[in-house]
Amino acid sequence: MTNEQNIDFVLRSVEERDIRFVRLWFTDVLGNLKSFAISPEDLEEAFEEGIGFDGSAVDGFATLEESDMLAFPDASTFQVLPWRPSEAGVARIFCDIKTPHREPFMGDPRACALRAFRKADAAGYILNVSPELEFFYFKEDTTVKEGSAVPVPLDDAGYFDLTPEDSARDLRRDTVLELEQMSIPVEYSYHAMAPSQNSLSLRYSEAVTCADNIMTARLVVKQAAYAHDIFASFMPKPLSGVPGSALFLCQSLFDHDGNNLFWAQGEGSVHHLSELAQHYVAGLLAYAPEYTLVTNPTVNSYKRLVPNGEVPCYATWGSKNRSAFVRVPTYKPGKQLSRRVELRSPDPTCNPYLTIAVTLAAGMRGIEEGLELPPESNVTFDKLEGSGAQRLPRDLGEAVEAFEGSKLMREVLGDHIFEYLLAEKREEWSEYSQTVTDWELRHYYGGF
Repeated sequence: MTNEQNIDFVLRSVEERDIRFVRLWFTDVLGNLKSFAISPEDLEEAFEEGIGFDGSAVDGFATLEESDMLAFPDASTFQVLPWRPSEAGVARIFCDIKTPHREPFMGDPRACALRAFRKADAAGYILNVSPELEFFYFKEDTTVKEGSAVPVPLDDAGYFDLTPEDSARDLRRDTVLELEQMSIPVEYSYHAMAPSQNSLSLRYSEAVTCADNIMTARLVVKQAAYAHDIFASFMPKPLSGVPGSALFLCQSLFDHDGNNLFWAQGEGSVHHLSELAQHYVAGLLAYAPEYTLVTNPTVNSYKRLVPNGEVPCYATWGSKNRSAFVRVPTYKPGKQLSRRVELRSPDPTCNPYLTIAVTLAAGMRGIEEGLELPPESNVTFDKLEGSGAQRLPRDLGEAVEAFEGSKLMREVLGDHIFEYLLAEKREEWSEYSQTVTDWELRHYYGGF
């Protein structure tokens, strides 16, 4: 549908479904979901003129001197919130943030993802992404261990377990049903590897829609948990001694006719990856240290990225090695549309708009520069040191250093987001470094 048709559909739906509150959604630079509600009577004006708000109140947006911002609803993202009453209901719409002159605001993460997507689209490529989101459920109460609060898991179940111990079955079901009511199809859901850890895999969608879906899924997971007197955590490493949580991103490029450009067979292909796909993966690997600050943005992110054989610590690729940075799944041999690559380093605390933007840009740069795909790595993580494989940042400080010197990141993110992230994360690392104890450091580097 055209934008005008989408707007007409939204206005009709609001009236027919008795929607009394329309929540306008957007994110700050760090990936936190922001929202304010308007009445249905103001919705048509919002589509035409935008709704003004104070940008200085949003982290990374604007200074007090340049605080006026406009939120323009994207009518194609309209959905009714299923956990709110059906009478006098509530709907949400994602917004594009613009200046009073109606120019795209350079601090808007969604606009950043749109720029990257449109640049690739102009070159003939459409990025499709399927995210797999891991998270933990915890009880409301905590126990005290060694002077600090420790979250209490709901169960002691493991990967794919179907036992009475998996107490989150009903909660996952409710979450999936609410997501599907919001037109976000879930491919599968299951208990993940660690106690009380769960996973949702969403179906493929184009890049910006995928980021919208991730933002929605994070809220729905927390909302459903709250309704069950449980809290959900997307912290990458909330518990010691068990696996952390990732945000796996399966990516593939299609042309405008719907053909998967990552598929190939015969001479020149590697695991049925086309030469274009090989250049794309080479770009993901080559620029990995530079965008790690975006995909893994917190101190805690690097407590997950330790050499234990389950997570990537080096910029390598492989078809069967799950410690590889990029993995080439082989679930459906011979099916062209299924050929994709899986980026395994991001975690659920990242801003999905920025993560998709920088990884797409890295892959596109690999295509533009004709980067050669390095040899496949099938060795264990303990044999990679000294092998010549590029090491990923070990902590937030190293990630800041790699990010700071990256021309590509500044180009993709723009000066506004680049400078804000750099300053914010440099300060975060500085504060952590001044308070961390020797005990914490020993456990950090030892696989805590």
